Amino acid sequence: MQEDEFASARRTYLKEENWMAEQKVSRSGFDITTLSKDEIERLAKGLNEEEYRILLDHGTEPPFCGTLLDNKKDGTYACRLCGLPLFASKHKFDSGTGWPSFYTPFDKDHLTEIEDISYGMRRIEIRCARCGSHQGHVFPDGPAPTGLRYCLNSASLEFFDENGDIPQKAQKKTGLDPSSFK
Repeated sequence: MQEDEFASARRTYLKEENWMAEQKVSRSGFDITTLSKDEIERLAKGLNEEEYRILLDHGTEPPFCGTLLDNKKDGTYACRLCGLPLFASKHKFDSGTGWPSFYTPFDKDHLTEIEDISYGMRRIEIRCARCGSHQGHVFPDGPAPTGLRYCLNSASLEFFDENGDIPQKAQKKTGLDPSSFK
């Protein structure tokens, strides 16, 4: 194999393994580069059974039981798995559904939307853009100005007071260790 072919094959392998994932930055300045499977597994070790079921197995908590449903404090709701800010308290409202609800995200770049046709209905699932963890669903029955209702699982979120820092839990591989190619 020629040197150029080897270098190209190595870059392709490293990208597939998320060693050289192209860095993506959201409009609000957060790193939203997709995490590797290994990094997600490392972060998942800190979850309890219910959090794991909801975040990684795309479960739903029962209504009116989540710890953040009645939270009225000012601050930010971040992804429990990786710490990416997802929603701000100023956009939270009482939807009467039994789950924390918001009419707009912290930054639209921080969420991905996926069509969900499970349980005989058509919905839009929302996931964290960085780690892919399940957060909840978005529905077209929310208040003005968006008309959207982002319906979240408390177990998928972690709340941070407005004056506190939001720790970014992910530890990305940003370069290569030359010794790994010896």
